[in-house]
Amino acid sequence: MTDSDGRLVLLTGASRGIGTAIGEVLLASGYRVALGYCHDPGDTERLAAKFPAAFPLRIDIAERASVQAALGAARSRFGAPVDILVNNGAIAQEKPFLELTDDDWDRMLSVNLRGPFVCSQEVLPQMRARRWGRIVNIVSIGGQWGGMNQVHYAAAKAGLINLTRSLAKLYSGSGVTTNAVSPGLVETDMIRAELASEAGQAKVRSIPSGRIGTPEEVAAVVRFLCSDDASYITGQTINVNGGMYFG
Repeated sequence: MTDSDGRLVLLTGASRGIGTAIGEVLLASGYRVALGYCHDPGDTERLAAKFPAAFPLRIDIAERASVQAALGAARSRFGAPVDILVNNGAIAQEKPFLELTDDDWDRMLSVNLRGPFVCSQEVLPQMRARRWGRIVNIVSIGGQWGGMNQVHYAAAKAGLINLTRSLAKLYSGSGVTTNAVSPGLVETDMIRAELASEAGQAKVRSIPSGRIGTPEEVAAVVRFLCSDDASYITGQTINVNGGMYFG
């Protein structure tokens, strides 16, 4: 068996940006990929037209019943349980801290932190039973150095980094590695508003590499962490940020 042969990936947030890039690189590498989206299928339909092993499916990671239904649909489609979970689905919101509402806070954590918790909890039993699995969490530089205009987003991503470490401690001995990939500024729709601000432009000027990243550069790291070559890497946060943060 090659690194990808026969392995099934559940990828959340696959409809655009980094998620689409991850889906495309994994499909091109021979993985079978359930391409999760919440509202708009977006680029998942393009990937399905290009790759027979792509399967778009709706999943609301904030709702456990939706996660369970999506996993059941993926198993019915491919005849096998999920081997690899990539928790990429997330929301963002630009808002000053003193203007955040309880609903803003709760919605952010329900999607960006509870969502990966639910997805991980649902796939882990069968990964452990097969003594092989990969969980890759897409976090953010904001979860490492804090947020200014997205404090709730940064807090959720910081929690996801700690969830990554906790799952690695609990399940690496069962053959299931858990790692995080932390992008800096990446060329996606999600950061368009930030890049339009003076603070965002100042961030770009401060990047040692002299540019923002691409979704494909993040996807390449995810592909490596999904492979057998990464079998002794677990509990780590891999920075893909052009040198913005060295922690």
